[in-house]
Amino acid sequence: MHELVRRLYPLCRSITGDGVRRTLEIVSEYLPLDTYEVPTGTEVFDWTVPREWNISDAYIASEGRRVVDFQASNLHVVGYSTPVAATMSLAELRGHLHTLPEQPSLIPYRTSYYAENWGFCLTQETLDGMPDGEYEVRIDSTLDDGHLTYAEHVVPGQVTDEVIVSCHTCHPSLANDNLAGIAVAVALARSLENPFYTYRFLFMPGTIGAITWLARNADRIEKVKHGLVLACAGDAGHLTYKKSRRGDAEIDRVLAYVLREREHEIVEFSPYGYDERQFCSPGFNLGVGSLSRTPYARYPEYHTSGDNPDFVLPEKLADTLSACQQAFSVLDRDRRYVNLSPYGEPQLGKRGLYDALGGRSDAKQAQLAMLWVLNLSDGEHSLLDIAERSGLPFDTIADAARALHDAALLKE
Repeated sequence: MHELVRRLYPLCRSITGDGVRRTLEIVSEYLPLDTYEVPTGTEVFDWTVPREWNISDAYIASEGRRVVDFQASNLHVVGYSTPVAATMSLAELRGHLHTLPEQPSLIPYRTSYYAENWGFCLTQETLDGMPDGEYEVRIDSTLDDGHLTYAEHVVPGQVTDEVIVSCHTCHPSLANDNLAGIAVAVALARSLENPFYTYRFLFMPGTIGAITWLARNADRIEKVKHGLVLACAGDAGHLTYKKSRRGDAEIDRVLAYVLREREHEIVEFSPYGYDERQFCSPGFNLGVGSLSRTPYARYPEYHTSGDNPDFVLPEKLADTLSACQQAFSVLDRDRRYVNLSPYGEPQLGKRGLYDALGGRSDAKQAQLAMLWVLNLSDGEHSLLDIAERSGLPFDTIADAARALHDAALLKE
């Protein structure tokens, strides 16, 4: 996962353009992708797919020396900057310069997607070292009719009901906020084998990408039963889960259950953040939450050049992946059953159920799990309900339910 973050880091991504395409080309080396191109001007609900932006070079130079150089960091240019070729004084240039005075050694990340403008981002230290005088200013960019690009990877399940996993592909060189989510999504998709649900992984630009996907899939949205947005997935902080708008969706309960064994934080839904706010907009109200480590804007490196591959820790990527795998394992096996022998406790011994557990180190716990499953399988309680109420591990409850089902004592 960390190697993938490093590979993707140098690419200049935005909400459209060749940087997104190249990113998806690299991801396709790990996963087969279906890639979609949506033309500029396409109406997607209240939005319109914008023009496509590409950039080849940009700089601010003094006496032939590049003081600010896009080739050194793609964060140096405000995203969606229009072309510029001019000579101007520092006083004229200042209105187009963005720094972080409180973090003088870092380059900020800025964009101007929907208002034509141009600008440069640089460290405050660099700006402080620029004397008054004339500067050559160059941005070799294009803003033309083109396409918005997104991709999907589908892991077929035993049923066609879907779980969506979404990550955004629109940030340039930002390793945790963007690339860590992509890396975890790729590893998660590769790890799924014969799941119950169909899992659809979405790699798309933030906001406009999710709105475009929803507009193009509105007629089949009822198939989406659960979902998770991945972002900020590799920093040193503990895991944070943001609930869906519903607040009590099954994905909310599953993540709360899985994370209780880890240091974590659970926060309520708000209509600000990543693309969970699009999936949870009132017209859809899907059961989609968001999993991150330190949430957006809550770490000093957020949206700065400090968010580099060294800021992302391999062991934290692995921990985020593990939490996702555990959550989806629970989600895939959570069922409601009906006890087919509900009048008193059925005799388990004559069905060989005790004998089947004889070699287990946790045989007594497994026997107790069977009794809990039988007692609460009234069609109203799910296996997760039973695990929570009994205090027994979900895996033990699920194993007990499978044994009882095979013995014809339960039906789904």
